[in-house]
Amino acid sequence: MKYSEIFYSIQGEGQLIGYPSVFFRTSYCNLRCIWCDTPYTSWEPEDKDISVEDAVDAILAHNCKQVVITGGEPFMQPKDLTILCHRLRQNGKHITIETNGTLFERVEADLLSISPKLENSNPSEFNHHFKQHQRNRINQEVLRQFLDYYNCQLKFVVETERDLFEIHQLETEMQIPTSIIVLMPQGITNDQIQERQNWVVETCKKYGYRYSPRLHVDIWGDTRGT
Repeated sequence: MKYSEIFYSIQGEGQLIGYPSVFFRTSYCNLRCIWCDTPYTSWEPEDKDISVEDAVDAILAHNCKQVVITGGEPFMQPKDLTILCHRLRQNGKHITIETNGTLFERVEADLLSISPKLENSNPSEFNHHFKQHQRNRINQEVLRQFLDYYNCQLKFVVETERDLFEIHQLETEMQIPTSIIVLMPQGITNDQIQERQNWVVETCKKYGYRYSPRLHVDIWGDTRGT
């Protein structure tokens, strides 16, 4: 598999926040978010290889129940991802897959943490990735498959109140349960997150969404392997 890193930390976002977790970060992504906090998996992806067997051994070495498969975009490697999840499930692991929700494959997983990309993720219109990103960042057909097949949370990265229109539209069109919608302020530093968190919290209170901080950023800042 193409991957970037394997590390042991705590889950910093979403409904399982705070749980000790082993992270397996795949490399390569089909989107190009302007604020991507792991550009070494997308804009300039690291080209390291690991076999599924070696990945499983490295994950199991931490003796941790929670495993988070993230990226990049894990579903860009569907065959290997399917085998990886099966091997981890055989070993009794709870599997979370973090995905942008644009590619679908049926794999064994306990939670799909889906982060549909809003317009605020668009690179500059002068960037050659712009048209591809804008065209592919939301795929309702794929989202429907995930929602029908998996236990899901939909985690939206928000910058301003303008982002709420897209969220409300998607929620209404797809009849997404309010209880699985999570809002998270965009930011890769504490200052960036703090300047947005108050209005995001008030928005969650108003509409019944769930608020998520970025706990790993609070603790370690914008640091790899955390």
